[in-house]
Amino acid sequence: MSRRIPLRKRLLVRLLIATVLIAVCSVAATAWLAVETTTRALREEQGQVLAEDMDVLARLSGHAATHSDWTGVEKTVRALSERTGRRIALTTPDRRTIADSAPSGTALPPRAAATVDPLRTDTYTERGAQRSGIDPRVVGPYRVTDKERARLDKLALIRQNCFARNGYEADVVQTPSGRPVVTDHDGPVAAGQVPEECADGLLNTPTPTEEKALAELAERSRACLDRHGLSTGVMPFVAVDVTEQRLGARYLMGKFRPGDSGSVREAESCVDAARRAQLDPYVAPVAELFLGVGDTTAVRFDMSPANKAKVVGAAGLVLAVTVAVTAVVATRLVRPLRALTAAAQQPPELHVRVPVTTRDETGILAAALNELTERRERLEAQRKAMVSDIAHELRSPLTNIRGWLEVVRDGVVDPDPDLLAALHDEALLLQRVIDDLRDLADADAGTLRLHREAVRCDETLAQVAAAHRVAADAAGVTLRTTVDGTPCLDADPVRMRQALGNLVSNALRHTPAGGTVTLSARRDGDDVLLEVTDTGTGIAPEDLPHVFDRFWRAEKSRSRRTGGSGLGLPIVRHLVAAHGGTARATSEPGTGSVFTLRLPGARE
Repeated sequence: MSRRIPLRKRLLVRLLIATVLIAVCSVAATAWLAVETTTRALREEQGQVLAEDMDVLARLSGHAATHSDWTGVEKTVRALSERTGRRIALTTPDRRTIADSAPSGTALPPRAAATVDPLRTDTYTERGAQRSGIDPRVVGPYRVTDKERARLDKLALIRQNCFARNGYEADVVQTPSGRPVVTDHDGPVAAGQVPEECADGLLNTPTPTEEKALAELAERSRACLDRHGLSTGVMPFVAVDVTEQRLGARYLMGKFRPGDSGSVREAESCVDAARRAQLDPYVAPVAELFLGVGDTTAVRFDMSPANKAKVVGAAGLVLAVTVAVTAVVATRLVRPLRALTAAAQQPPELHVRVPVTTRDETGILAAALNELTERRERLEAQRKAMVSDIAHELRSPLTNIRGWLEVVRDGVVDPDPDLLAALHDEALLLQRVIDDLRDLADADAGTLRLHREAVRCDETLAQVAAAHRVAADAAGVTLRTTVDGTPCLDADPVRMRQALGNLVSNALRHTPAGGTVTLSARRDGDDVLLEVTDTGTGIAPEDLPHVFDRFWRAEKSRSRRTGGSGLGLPIVRHLVAAHGGTARATSEPGTGSVFTLRLPGARE
């Protein structure tokens, strides 16, 4: 299994992705809620404030439209202030106070919110937008008398009944001047929609009061119309559009017949100016309206119940998603960990392997635990084999020594020099096995002492070759050395000769007569390579990984004719490792083997 984990499979990346996903969802939900609720609340607040401002302006404009001065407006200002919770102040254009809901001496806002002028207004009232710029509640001399109103009400009722007979549902609405108007659900009935039976013209005929006011308006407009050179002619008055409060303008447009659209605009301008001059004595003077936050009520932003419900719902949804994602991720992470824990808690004699189902850190941990289990099995098997091998290696020389001593004690054989020499050889063999075991024990415990010094490889190879020259000649094997340059080591010379000697002894045992064993040394970068090459029988590929194991020999019969104690190569590996190097073996069956020691080189 590859040790390199794909980025998307790494446990840390997955946890980060889950955390970022939750954070992004939370931030997005919070931001959406904040924008949505704040925008809606601000719109509602702005709409409410705008509606309140327009209502205040409409109320005060209505007062100005029906009164010739501002007397009594204080009561209206305070009532509006209490209802809206805001400060309301009226002043003259030069900032003299007319009425103020705030205590005396309170500074005014820097700018006026609106100008209260019923003759020049573009605000909304209960009757809609005022396109003429004159508040429809300003009637002045156009207000009909009670007698005229009674007559008009009868005419309106007659027309309403006439409409009903012709299938029209109509209502009668009173205008501020007292004149009734017949309307349907969409507004005043247009002239083209009036049935012929009902179009008697009586309801739309101006009353004497209106005729007098219109005559005055015509007189006021004459000078302006003459300045623009508008020709005059006689045209009977056809209709009075009372709902638009343009009675005077429509009347005069029926009498003065302009010849082009530009003249029409000029004539309308003259009539509007004359009408404002006519109505001016009946309205209150122009005033400035100031609006504030109020005297005692602070501006407060309250979230509506619907927005609160949205916030709670979104928070609950984010929490649910967070819990679900966390539960899924945690379950996937904990499941293999539980399997690992169960495997680790098994008794030592049960070597349980965990199935590897993922390629992330958990999968690598499972593979490592399986490898550890296999290694423990191998070590357990090696431990048992080592105990058996040690007993076998020690029993053979001890049995020989004991047998010969018993024979001598019983007087069967005399202790001649040959017998003593044989017993001495068996004791040396026993001593060698014990020394090897001690070296391995020191290496395992980390107490193997090295006495480092500068070691020339050519001299070391020559000493090892000289020590094994007799054994090589006896076996009929040629022993030679080759050195490339003068490589040097910072090593313990005794231990290095011991390691190379074990390799040479092993090579001589497995090289038939007429073969060659070569010791070589050369530099490879900053390292030094020491090689022992033989032309012997070689090592089978399946045996090659075990050549450095303790008490391992290819001959399972463990005959000393072709093998030693099985501790030489493990000692070589430990000695090289103590010097910071590595030992490696390569072989081709029937061709020979090469044992390579790679050690850190020293300055030459």
